Amino acid sequence: MKTEKDDELRFGPLGRTTVHLCVDMQNLFARETDWHTPWMGRVLPQVERISRAHAAQTVFTRFIPARNAVQAHGAWQRYYERWSSMTLDQLDADMAELLPSLAELVPPAQVFDKTHYGPWLEGDLDGQLKTRGIDTLVVTGGETDVCVLAAVLGAVDLGYRTILVTDALCSSSDETHDAMMTLYRSRYGYQIETVSTDVMLEGWRQEHPWSDLS
Repeated sequence: MKTEKDDELRFGPLGRTTVHLCVDMQNLFARETDWHTPWMGRVLPQVERISRAHAAQTVFTRFIPARNAVQAHGAWQRYYERWSSMTLDQLDADMAELLPSLAELVPPAQVFDKTHYGPWLEGDLDGQLKTRGIDTLVVTGGETDVCVLAAVLGAVDLGYRTILVTDALCSSSDETHDAMMTLYRSRYGYQIETVSTDVMLEGWRQEHPWSDLS
């Protein structure tokens, strides 16, 4: 359900305490694999615009699959038995890499690897961001209903102001993408803002280089 507040930064402009968190814009989702996300290419121009405008404040996450099902833990073993074609043992070496137009922005943009849907369970991304005074996340990437969902709900729990860029998100399922956008808008109105790329860039004009994640 959309409202008149859907395409504005309701809580003010963005600045030095903002990071663009771009979720899993990788070859293994863009190419013809079993995890192909057909409209990743459609949202890529918007993701590129944001990333280029704020490269020094961009963090690209990469989802790194298990080497094989045997090396996965718990219920992930069953998952990778089903998706054995998407394990590192089966994929081409470059499939976990960022899309080329985004990879060329690193550095100053940074890369954060994860083996779970969300980026908050390993590597202390939260601590690294908060040490640098970051309190706001602009979220793009895919998939809206899987890894973006995990990143966004974690960000909300951790207290970040969270902005979803509606034309820079993608999924392999139109139905669940639409359902998630309805959920974000109708249930998280005080914690999640949904805006277009144009509105977000107009409201975020100031770059602030910050130290590498380590």
